Amino acid sequence: MPAISWDLAQTMRIALLGGLLLIGGALAARAQDAAEAPAGEEAEAGAVEMIESHGYSFYGDLKYPADFEHYDYVNPDAPKGGEISFAQLGTFDSMNPYTIKGRAGSLSWSMYESLLADGPADAYGEAYGLLAESVEYPADKSWVIFHMRPEATFSDGSPVTAHDVVFSHNLLLEQGLPSYAAAVKKRIPKAEVIDDHTVKFYFTDGISRRSLIDQVGGVPVWSKKWYEETGARLDESRIETSPGSGPYMIESVDVNNRIVYKRNPDYWGWDLPVNQGRHNFDRIRIEYFADDAPAFEAFKAGEVTFRSEGDSKKWASNYNFPKVQNGQIIKAELPDGTPPTPTGFVFNLRREIMQDKRIREALALGYNFEWTNESLQYGLFEQRASFSQDTPLMATGVPEGDELALLESLGDIVPPELLTEEARMPHSSNAERLNDRRNLRRAMGLLDEAGWPVGDDGKRYNADGEPLSITFLFNTAAEGTLGGVVENYVKNLVTMGVDAKLEKVDPSQYTLREREFDYDMVYDSYASFLGAGTGLMQRFGSDEAAFSVFNPAGLASPMVDAIINAALFAENKEDEETALRALDRALRYEFFMVPVWYNPSYWVAYYDQYEHPETLPPLDLGYLDFWWYDAEKADELRAAGALR
Repeated sequence: MPAISWDLAQTMRIALLGGLLLIGGALAARAQDAAEAPAGEEAEAGAVEMIESHGYSFYGDLKYPADFEHYDYVNPDAPKGGEISFAQLGTFDSMNPYTIKGRAGSLSWSMYESLLADGPADAYGEAYGLLAESVEYPADKSWVIFHMRPEATFSDGSPVTAHDVVFSHNLLLEQGLPSYAAAVKKRIPKAEVIDDHTVKFYFTDGISRRSLIDQVGGVPVWSKKWYEETGARLDESRIETSPGSGPYMIESVDVNNRIVYKRNPDYWGWDLPVNQGRHNFDRIRIEYFADDAPAFEAFKAGEVTFRSEGDSKKWASNYNFPKVQNGQIIKAELPDGTPPTPTGFVFNLRREIMQDKRIREALALGYNFEWTNESLQYGLFEQRASFSQDTPLMATGVPEGDELALLESLGDIVPPELLTEEARMPHSSNAERLNDRRNLRRAMGLLDEAGWPVGDDGKRYNADGEPLSITFLFNTAAEGTLGGVVENYVKNLVTMGVDAKLEKVDPSQYTLREREFDYDMVYDSYASFLGAGTGLMQRFGSDEAAFSVFNPAGLASPMVDAIINAALFAENKEDEETALRALDRALRYEFFMVPVWYNPSYWVAYYDQYEHPETLPPLDLGYLDFWWYDAEKADELRAAGALR
């Protein structure tokens, strides 16, 4: 539970690339499509029905009309200026986030724009034109044309053209993440430049139309000229960056210490409706720290000015210093309308030992949420059960109605018990002691049943005399309360007779070993979902399970694949929601992660020089997006010596 986990945010952003992953909050999925119609449907006059729009939604239900002036939740009169700074834990050695080589610096993706803007934070599954002023496609969604804004330029003054769009699309296929390229090549066989400001994408026949238009509309656009002149590659680790077309550009990079982005005064898109009231800070500064202790001290000293807190101990007991007490620092719990990120102890199913569900069940019983929450986390968390926790997509009880009918239609790939048993919920534990004896007895019985009895030395061995050894990989940058939680969990595993080793490694080693799936268990996360998209396959599907960095468990389930396909081919929202509810049920049944805790609110602390809209949108906290700087308050803080 470090202060801010931007590594994960960056990874998810890379994978999004126009809708390949679907999650809530700031990483919410980009828009989907406009109007449903059967393939080949023709208008009464005999012509193919065409749709042209300023934005995109799969079902055509755009919240904002073509003449909208700004998103409802922003302050269009928010002043521009000032600086916001936050801490990042760990290290970085690259400013290229689109490769698995090296560790990319925070926000290094943020300089690049796409044809469609990130969806508004008050309307899930919608996107509006950014580099593109309009989108055009037939009702069967067999292709799409984007009409680009001729005024768009990169930060070096060169124009952004359709040639750059197609170049960027192809570059990702040739040199991007393998799981991304594999998914896209199946769905998008061709990209074509029609003229300098018009680009067309063709889609494969016979596949779901989900995450196609939003996929290509969300590809980051890079300068073809820069790449050709420099010879740079997308799959290399490097500090040098290509010019972006976005509102921010790099001011300075001090490897492993600091990154500063500055607002581009010559940014071409300041007057666009999607940008009103947004991108308000002149500078965004990221300070790097080896762990959270010095990061917190830097916040107290005024070197860092904004903190998103994830450590319950700090939240409960460490914000009692004078600056909080006298109001110079605001401590606030702000509403979070997104489903919590499905975080937990992930089993690596690529390992033979983890393919026995009885072993996974037994290892899970070593986690005591109730004791952990009360003893280490001040009782501030709730226990997560679902991949769409506290939303209408969360499976509850036994399957009924349309959900039951869907599961029954899938045949033998659905286990009979899934049809008759309630959705899996986490086990309960005794809050008064770490090693809940009842659960440990159940766990040891399961291990005996799986063929791993206890030997004379108290450890478990199989029939070949091999010990039951488990390696739990842990990132030292995430020490603090999380370190204590994991240490106590591993302690319970040892009590069961498991040869459990907690292997703590530095951030660089951790990143490398995660990418190579070199672990038995790891504290990691998946993506929650509020809608259907091909990112579900990238996260949970079988085809890419062996190599997808977005599937840390290596889950490969024919049942899950079939349910995802049902969601992708749903013809209305009701059927889509039915399939996603069944998906939540199936993922919980497959049991590839021990669910841990979640916080239904944002915990934030910041110097009283920032303002935000009175009513925050449900899908994003937005402190780097639509908050703003109050210069008068900042001057008062500096005069009082509160800021460095």
